[in-house]
Amino acid sequence: MKPNSLVLIENRKQNFKIYIYIVLFLLIFSFQNLYADSIKERFPPPNNFSRVNFPKDSFASYLQHFPLKLKGSPVYLYNGRTKSNQVHAAVLDFPLLKDDLIQCADAVMKLRAEYFYSLNEYDKIQFRISNGMEVGFSRFAKGDRVKVSGNKTSWKTGKFKKGTGRDVFEEYLRFIYSYAGTISLKSELKKKQVTDLKPGDVWIEAGSPGHVVLIVDQVTGKDGQTLFLLAQSYMPSQEMHILNSDSKYSPWFEVPKNQTFPTPEWEFPTKEIYGFVK
Repeated sequence: MKPNSLVLIENRKQNFKIYIYIVLFLLIFSFQNLYADSIKERFPPPNNFSRVNFPKDSFASYLQHFPLKLKGSPVYLYNGRTKSNQVHAAVLDFPLLKDDLIQCADAVMKLRAEYFYSLNEYDKIQFRISNGMEVGFSRFAKGDRVKVSGNKTSWKTGKFKKGTGRDVFEEYLRFIYSYAGTISLKSELKKKQVTDLKPGDVWIEAGSPGHVVLIVDQVTGKDGQTLFLLAQSYMPSQEMHILNSDSKYSPWFEVPKNQTFPTPEWEFPTKEIYGFVK
């Protein structure tokens, strides 16, 4: 039989090992929570709700899995300054330009374009600019560019870079940011019923200024109640972020029942909800 002192030492060693395992488990759990890298991981459904799943290659699923910046990150403006009105629960992880270009509608169009780009479906990357002209990325990939003269635009050829590389894609997006906005975006969307919302749909009020917010996730309760997450960019150009709500389920929003739908920085007519046609 071992002396009592040796037994005591061995027991302490065992207890210390258990303590280390517990600490490591808690650290790993906290680390995963802090560095959750997608909307779906960062925001579990509230109690008694379950997430609505969509086909893997759908825009809705793309948004649910979109990466986020570190938990607690502030929203930055294009010039590196911090947004004065921090009304967000998380910040989406995609870079801004150093110019005041990626505002509310631009951020929505960027996400839509990035979705198709990730699938190599380049022919589907197409947006209408403010004068009604349809501008597709496939034309840029062929080496064409758009000539702008006042409110008139036309395609032109020249010694422009071709291909579907990131540099040409970014050049295309920069053009869209410069010549599209809430008015042109709304003109190519279809009206929806608020009871039929899903990730990828938007509330949009066209104008100068106008505003748009994007649904990026959705959950439902056993009683059929729907909750959703909203993301926005704003003016001036700023990182896209998931908004807090005034609901008891915040940051999840409840389906509005009144004629107006207030969000932290804009109030929309409830009926002004739209979805992408293609």
